[in-house]
Amino acid sequence: MANDHHQTATPEAPRIAVRGEAHIEAEPELARIGITVAARGTDRRTALEDLTRRNTHVLDLIKSYGDAIDKTATGALSITPELTKRGRGERIRTYHGRVHITADLTDFTALGELTTRLADLDLTSVDGPYWSLRPTSPVHAQARQQAVREAVQRAREYAEALGTTLAALIEIADIGAGETFQPGAPPRAMMRSAAYAGEAAEPAPALDLEPQRQRVRAEVNARFTMHPPTL
Repeated sequence: MANDHHQTATPEAPRIAVRGEAHIEAEPELARIGITVAARGTDRRTALEDLTRRNTHVLDLIKSYGDAIDKTATGALSITPELTKRGRGERIRTYHGRVHITADLTDFTALGELTTRLADLDLTSVDGPYWSLRPTSPVHAQARQQAVREAVQRAREYAEALGTTLAALIEIADIGAGETFQPGAPPRAMMRSAAYAGEAAEPAPALDLEPQRQRVRAEVNARFTMHPPTL
């Protein structure tokens, strides 16, 4: 990248400034789902033990998908008392526990089945999927390179319109290159909460989730000098 803010344009070295843009659509590489596991009990210890058991069960289910899982993370755990008024005072009626887990998947075939199985668990809800590209995806580099090529081509066209050619590159400025845009809010895959562990129900069919294509944008500003045209 060249940078020359002190040199001024002259009739012998006229400047031309252009913008190059690139918009690329690509299939997503990752799908993130958020899982919220809840529990409740008449005392804090019971709620915590129940929450720990449910959390372990969810993590074991996620891990059972092996290489389809790219990354798993557990968020903050909370145990909150629910108060009820009796007479003149307040008493704790029950305790509510909650923990949030995120899972990134690379296998979208397994995604629908896992999402359905998780949402079918007691007091468990699922949000997502949130589609994305990896930060290291080659699509980002492709967009940047395409934006530079467009800037050069545009500058050449201006120079040709004046009957001359480009002489040298003065500057390239990167403007938000590699940004990924996902139009609209991510769809909510499923949210289901079963009240009793004893409920007998047929397993829900696996969700058929259609990956949402990702749009990557890159923009550059470029400045060139060109050979003096004959006007």
